[in-house]
Amino acid sequence: MLVLLLIHVFSAIIFVGGSIFIWAILWPESYKLNDEKIRTRLLGFVGKRFALYTNVSFGLLIITGLLMTYRYLFNISLYFQSTFGRLLFTAEILVIILLIIMYGNNIYHGKLIVRLNEEGKIEEIKKIRKRTHFYSLVTMAIMIIIVGIMVAMHVY
Repeated sequence: MLVLLLIHVFSAIIFVGGSIFIWAILWPESYKLNDEKIRTRLLGFVGKRFALYTNVSFGLLIITGLLMTYRYLFNISLYFQSTFGRLLFTAEILVIILLIIMYGNNIYHGKLIVRLNEEGKIEEIKKIRKRTHFYSLVTMAIMIIIVGIMVAMHVY
């Protein structure tokens, strides 16, 4: 169980910490390039590279989380018998929402931005980035809430 928890925590550090770095540091600093086409390429390159780490760490988070809490999966009533169970249930629902928003946004808007960049449609890219920025903010908030729930679970 300790090994699973260790893998889970390191995966969370990569997933959440890397996401915060990109959202809070790389994205805002990229505006200093003053060339939207180069900025889009940079974010695209970093995004592709980070996607591997994101996908692996998110997968490990889900797998290790399920393995550490398997008894809840086979006895649904356990979710509602304790504070730990209710927190776990809430976290699992938030993970599903996070998965849908994050991958939906990345798959749809990511490909669209790359195509528009190749076509030189910078103004359209700027409009889409406002939407993607909002979705990224929502996913960051969900990640932080999930981390808070995980900390609270270890108190109970």
